[in-house]
Amino acid sequence: MAAKINSQMKTLFLTAWYPHRYDAMAGLFVRKHAEAISCYAEVCVLYLHTDENIKKFEIIEQNFKNVREVYVYFPFIHNKFLAKISKAINYVRAFFKGYKIVKKSFGKPNITQVNVLTRNGVLAYYLKLIQKIPYTIIEHWSRYFPQNKTYNGWLRKCVTEFVVKRAEVLMPVSTCLKNAMANYNLSHNQTIIINNVVDDFFFEKVKEKEQRIKKRILHISCFDEKAKNICGLLNAAKLLYDKRSDFELVVVGTGRDFEMCYKHYENLNFPQNVIKFIGEITPKEVSNWLQNSDFSVMFSNYETSCVVVMESLASGVPVIGTPTGIVPDSINETNGLTVDFNDTNDLAEKMNFMLDNFEKYDAEIIRKEAKKFSYQSVGKKMFEIYLRFCNK
Repeated sequence: MAAKINSQMKTLFLTAWYPHRYDAMAGLFVRKHAEAISCYAEVCVLYLHTDENIKKFEIIEQNFKNVREVYVYFPFIHNKFLAKISKAINYVRAFFKGYKIVKKSFGKPNITQVNVLTRNGVLAYYLKLIQKIPYTIIEHWSRYFPQNKTYNGWLRKCVTEFVVKRAEVLMPVSTCLKNAMANYNLSHNQTIIINNVVDDFFFEKVKEKEQRIKKRILHISCFDEKAKNICGLLNAAKLLYDKRSDFELVVVGTGRDFEMCYKHYENLNFPQNVIKFIGEITPKEVSNWLQNSDFSVMFSNYETSCVVVMESLASGVPVIGTPTGIVPDSINETNGLTVDFNDTNDLAEKMNFMLDNFEKYDAEIIRKEAKKFSYQSVGKKMFEIYLRFCNK
């Protein structure tokens, strides 16, 4: 990821989601955006996290690769009458404590990058108002989708609309998310789609693929049935198995609905070794599974981006996916097929077709098109956007 870094460009990330001491996977895509822009500019992340296990503020400074990270953990009061107001006050106090450290060790930012609305948008607007630091917004949250229905509250909507309108740029991670936000009047005359980032090792060619008797279909998800529709995928696999038995479906991941989905699988009475659940694995192991699969499937009801589709394409593996997340932006005749939402018959037909035709998809063409998801490509695009608006 080597690139010439502009030391005159200091970018401050304010983010609601980020890996922290209680969850190393939370907001990992935000850290990857920070890494991507760190190829071209100096980056500091300020992350504020409520912590019921502490009684006073704790500040942790560290470096993650080229990214400076400032964590502020702040106490939480367990009192139904004081909890909300205490959390709000301590959140603001945490910000000022953290920003003081940022200015001391990193310097005054040229631009603020807001990741996930709404509170950090308010903080960024404060910096713009008081210190004349412009801000941009990258949004990842699925709450704007009608299937999710968690974007509620008059005050929240008013404040969110306010900070979006005053940003320099709005950067949703897919056209689908852009359209969902626009339905709530969260649009901007400077709106640019910014992709999430895929780790470099997904682009590497596997030296030698394993020998298999059966063709392999791969599904990767976090087992949130409301969003991922894993039971629907299993239903389609059962329809497919009624036609042919020369395949296996490997399901990667775990989550809150794992037991429910596994029970549904048992009720479908598949023969042994048709469906394989392998649980949670590392990103590098995901890459290995993709490289040794014939195609991947995403049957989600909604996605803001869907990184696993990006990872499949980076691996040169064709995708069958519903028209959500990046699928409408990126899936075409060269790299996969689109399947109707919740239509198990359509999915079974598309999987049946792909089992006979996956070899016709050129892995090198797929991988080349997916370079837009690399650290270098995403970082360069972000950097060029910042150059238009930052205080230099």
